[in-house]
Amino acid sequence: MSTSNETSGGSTSIDHAIAAFLDGDPILVHDAADREGETDIVYPAGEVDSDAVARMRNDAGGLICVALSNEVAEAFDLPFSQEIIDHPTAADHELGYDERSSFSLTVNHRDTYTGITDEDRALTITELATAAADPERFDFAGQFRSPGHVHLLRGAPELVDDRKGHTELGLALADVADLPPAVVVCEMLDDETGRALSPADARAYAAEHDLVYVEGREIVEQLG
Repeated sequence: MSTSNETSGGSTSIDHAIAAFLDGDPILVHDAADREGETDIVYPAGEVDSDAVARMRNDAGGLICVALSNEVAEAFDLPFSQEIIDHPTAADHELGYDERSSFSLTVNHRDTYTGITDEDRALTITELATAAADPERFDFAGQFRSPGHVHLLRGAPELVDDRKGHTELGLALADVADLPPAVVVCEMLDDETGRALSPADARAYAAEHDLVYVEGREIVEQLG
């Protein structure tokens, strides 16, 4: 694990992040101090089991979301939620960290019960990875229902060249790792302050659990 751009042997934290993804392990990604200023736990969606969902609930505490590439979202006709909510609250968004939100629909897999248990959410998430791997052959509406308990995020068409959120940062790593364009992101929160976990504390968590920590700017610089 490394918090610097270069590690021993000349490899970078991006190399370690890609290797972790290929092993099915989560990584920690901090977007930027002048953006959300948050660190997310990021998983390849196909590797999420009930233990991973429990880890995100207990160790991160934020919203568990699945980011899908723009191409996959197009194939499944997934809108941005702001575009389809017929209510005044969907108008005149002024976000301090970006021009728009990436939120799309919320879904449950049709084989889940309530959809909220660790097992149910893990099933929904892994089936989303299956869907993203071959969207042209997948019956999305036949396999998922809305509303549900897993939030979908729609990535920008050119990923980090268009937008530098955790949605795009995670999808960029999945792309270079040649994995399906579906990643799980969950914000890490501080139990004492209720705010975003500081980068220092996120790095300490990564070191304690032998996870890769990477800064969003490194992903943008090397994969953009």
